[in-house]
Amino acid sequence: MEVFLIRVLQFILAISLLVLLHEGGHFFFAKLFGVRVEKFYIFFDWKFSLFKFKPKNSDTEYGVGWLPLGGYCKIAGMIDESFDTEQMKQPEQPWEFRTKPAWQRLLIMIGGVLVNFLLALFIYSMILFYWGDTYIPVGEINMKFNDEAKSYGFRDGDILVAADGKLFKDFSADLYRMISDAHDVEIFRDGKHEHISLPGKLNLLDMLKSEPRFVEPFLPAEIDSVLPGSPAEKLGLEAGDKIMSLNGHPIDSHNTFLYELGRLDDLLAVAKTHEDSLKVRTVTLTFKGSQRDTVQGIATVTVNGTEMPSASIVTEYGIFTKQVVLTENLKLGIMARQLTSLYKPITVEYGFFESIPAGIKYGWNVLTSYVDDLKYVFTAEGAKSLGGFGAIGSLFPPMWDWYMFWKMTAFLSIILAFMNILPIPALDGGHVLFLLYEMITRRKPSEEFMIRAEYVGFGILILLMVVANLNDILRWLGYL
Repeated sequence: MEVFLIRVLQFILAISLLVLLHEGGHFFFAKLFGVRVEKFYIFFDWKFSLFKFKPKNSDTEYGVGWLPLGGYCKIAGMIDESFDTEQMKQPEQPWEFRTKPAWQRLLIMIGGVLVNFLLALFIYSMILFYWGDTYIPVGEINMKFNDEAKSYGFRDGDILVAADGKLFKDFSADLYRMISDAHDVEIFRDGKHEHISLPGKLNLLDMLKSEPRFVEPFLPAEIDSVLPGSPAEKLGLEAGDKIMSLNGHPIDSHNTFLYELGRLDDLLAVAKTHEDSLKVRTVTLTFKGSQRDTVQGIATVTVNGTEMPSASIVTEYGIFTKQVVLTENLKLGIMARQLTSLYKPITVEYGFFESIPAGIKYGWNVLTSYVDDLKYVFTAEGAKSLGGFGAIGSLFPPMWDWYMFWKMTAFLSIILAFMNILPIPALDGGHVLFLLYEMITRRKPSEEFMIRAEYVGFGILILLMVVANLNDILRWLGYL
């Protein structure tokens, strides 16, 4: 529950800040050009609001709604999500949006997107200035590949160097993008550089979603620590022990161990009775003790107050084979060695003026990568990958971390800016599209057309929101 609340608080704080500044962008340009803003709300106040006030001699009511689906800035003389058609029937007033020149109306409409985009670049710049850029160079990491990658010529232990001549930086989604588009990948193997040819059109979504993934850092099967009270502790596992097999399947790395647990999870999902579940969770584990000799005999493990036999079979010096019952979520209770304990991270520091161009470059790369990835949304698997509030909230760390909070806030600001500029009626981009049409043709779309377009756009947004949040529910229930 604590983890859930921390993530919710981070999500609400980030969204509130982004909505406030987004609507503030519209508000700024509206006031700059003398357009009256009737309401300025964070979140929607359908039927009622949590808080509202109207300063003396002000035309604007400020408030906080109860529905956290965004916010709005109700601008006089404009057809928007409020669907206030009665106002549009009144005579035009000089302080209304509809009476202003098209270029002023255009700036008012892009004000929110502009603020969100500039905010993201500013946050990225300040992150680099305050924290620097800390990462483990890929050129030092031994990698582990799945069967598809090995079919192209990769081998476990290869070190990735470059894709089409461009050096890899760190292990991130960018590395997958570079490989997916590459025709030539340079690797370092057995003390020499080699090249692997690729088709240049690998499916990025498949690379990321496959189990095991196309490529991951190689993590040894050596245990770093054992959680107190876990099945691993009851079994007698200790730090430094090395897992060798699970249910007879050889384990050459922690990556493979997690993959085998994933296969058990598939079996657990179709288990119908407690006995079926217990059978899946009862596994045979072979491990090599780092500091102990083998001991013959029969040990017992206590599960939910019931003692169960755990056979100890001597196979060779220092090798143990035992039975153990995993937890209901298939946890053994061990922690593997982390990358930071295997490789030394480096930190690139930036001065204030150096951080600004570096932050702009970083933010632009995030935007172009996000836009490039959108092509997968129009595939069956891509549609399943859509996520709503639950998916967005889960991106925040389970503990309060200001570095990750600001990084996620900047990322969401980029997404908010791009999504809002899409030419969909009811979004800023839809209004921009109609304004550009007006500026080119010198003809305004009729109010009736604009109202109908707003309804269509609003319907599309509701549909997308339903699909995205339904995906969250199905993932939570284990159907996706």
